[in-house]
Amino acid sequence: MRGFGPRPRKMELIRGFHNLREQHRGCVLSIGNYDGVHRGHQALLARLKALSCEHRLPAVVQVFEPTPREYFAADQAPGRVQTLRDKLASLAGVGVDRTLCVRFGRQLAAMPADEFVVGQLVRRLGVRAVVIGDDFRFGRGRDGDFDYLKQAGDRFGFQVTDTPTCEVDGERVSSTRVRAALEQGNFRLAERLLGRPYTISGRVRHGDKLGRTL
Repeated sequence: MRGFGPRPRKMELIRGFHNLREQHRGCVLSIGNYDGVHRGHQALLARLKALSCEHRLPAVVQVFEPTPREYFAADQAPGRVQTLRDKLASLAGVGVDRTLCVRFGRQLAAMPADEFVVGQLVRRLGVRAVVIGDDFRFGRGRDGDFDYLKQAGDRFGFQVTDTPTCEVDGERVSSTRVRAALEQGNFRLAERLLGRPYTISGRVRHGDKLGRTL
């Protein structure tokens, strides 16, 4: 698996299902928030890349903007480990070929699990394999899970794979745990969970330039 270098490889970004074209059909797919792209995510993405090589198809990650939790409970949603821009750079850095960034809104929130599978995964993306985390849920009411997706894969002819839980110090690695470490100022633990030093980035906004007069 590729590391997090200063010059991530070229990755195609597709904003929304409406921008998918015929050349985008046929892929190996993973779906999730991928906040932080931590060691658990990296293990999953390594499996995604292995399957993409096996099927000789692009490795594609689908993320949501805003996240489902931000959509349903904006006031109570936790802060992000990474901005969307940094997330995309991290995904490119580990070798993802294409990221599909989908707007999570009323239509997607109300979409039944079977409609999501048939309409989005089968017809639009033409998935050959799907790699998900052990806590993945989808569809209206979160009624879709690994078993549901596995049955759909058997029906429509795509492979479904989950990944074992990644642990550090006997506890599951998760974005929630990374976030807690950062809130406590425990950057050493955050680095171990992320597999790299924690960094943030942002834009410089110019003000009235009063500082130069001091």
